Amino acid sequence: MSIIEEAVRKTAERYQRSAAPEQQPGNRSRLRRAQPSTVDISNVRRFQPITLERAVLEENNILPQVTDAAALRAYKILRTRLLRRLEANQWHSFAVTGATAGEGKTLTSINLAMALAQDSNTWVFLVDLDLQRPKVASYLGMNNSLGERGLTDFLLGDASFEQITYSPTSMERLAVIPNFQAVANSSDLLTSPRTDELIRALEAETPRRVVIFDMPPVLASDDVLAFSPQVDGLLLVVAESTTSRDALRSAKELLQEMNLLGVVLNRSEAQEEGAYYAYGR
Repeated sequence: MSIIEEAVRKTAERYQRSAAPEQQPGNRSRLRRAQPSTVDISNVRRFQPITLERAVLEENNILPQVTDAAALRAYKILRTRLLRRLEANQWHSFAVTGATAGEGKTLTSINLAMALAQDSNTWVFLVDLDLQRPKVASYLGMNNSLGERGLTDFLLGDASFEQITYSPTSMERLAVIPNFQAVANSSDLLTSPRTDELIRALEAETPRRVVIFDMPPVLASDDVLAFSPQVDGLLLVVAESTTSRDALRSAKELLQEMNLLGVVLNRSEAQEEGAYYAYGR
């Protein structure tokens, strides 16, 4: 049995154990606390409007244009489990990373942001913080052909927060900060005063949003380690038949002192519901 399969097995068992007590009559107050409260949207502001083309979303397997029933069910499960974990710890931000390239962490970041924003009480920021290979904009069909600004422009001091933040017209509760420009000194920028300013701007928005940072693979650079003090937790994406045992072991060692929200098993061939995702510790 591979490390990934073992992780899925153990976390599925843990999920079953943790879910059982919630169904007991004596735990009704716990269930009530898990329900989201009504969000005050009187002061919410819209950013630069963008239109996401349905055909592009469908081609790139982006919600809400995903039609695969198993994938839709998996994202809903992931959304619910994450919301419970975030609420239980009063957390608002997390980074999404992989062990190595090609595991699907950017697609997971985008679709998770879309799924969360479909919840009527959840507002979301999706930030492309992969400064070496930014992909969020291309997945969403965004480009800077008209001089649009992105995250690197902000970090270099060439744009304001308002100039790099976009509101999809079809997703009321989602705001996107794309990136159009790769940089070589990414970890230096992530520990700069401009990054601190970005975090303060994100936290100041009303209502308080869940912030998802799409980041490089943890074994590809030191970006995740450099930025980790700025986020509440981390979500690790691994891919069946792609992520090696050695890579997963190395990633686990690097992330052992961080708040690991969970492990997303991508491209699984298993058909039962419990095989799609492995949830945190």
